[in-house]
Amino acid sequence: MNDTLTRGVRVLVAPRYIAEQSEPARSHYLFAYQVTIRNESDDTVQLVSRHWIITNGEGKTEEVRGPGVVGVQPKLEPGEQFQYTSGCPLGTPVGTMHGSYQMVTDDGEQFDAVIGPFRLAVPRVLN
Repeated sequence: MNDTLTRGVRVLVAPRYIAEQSEPARSHYLFAYQVTIRNESDDTVQLVSRHWIITNGEGKTEEVRGPGVVGVQPKLEPGEQFQYTSGCPLGTPVGTMHGSYQMVTDDGEQFDAVIGPFRLAVPRVLN
């Protein structure tokens, strides 16, 4: 599990391989990742957008940007958390993801909550 803290916003990510929806013979590997965003600060914060950088095992990089996550822009009071699961297809059995969530406080201050790098890997592919 990946754990990153930025200005009191903790982002935890737990990736897993989805074998039943993958087709290795066709170079299609599906990964899911569960994200928990926990507000450990004294300020109310809202996630307004996301930025992901996805790198496959051959070094090919793709960037994904968009409003909110899974169709929502969660607002978190101090002590609250939001959890969601999403997915990422890769053309290789190994890759990485990292990025940031663009946050805004009730005072209008904007900052990026870092999503530290985490590995996407088919089990038993890496030593």
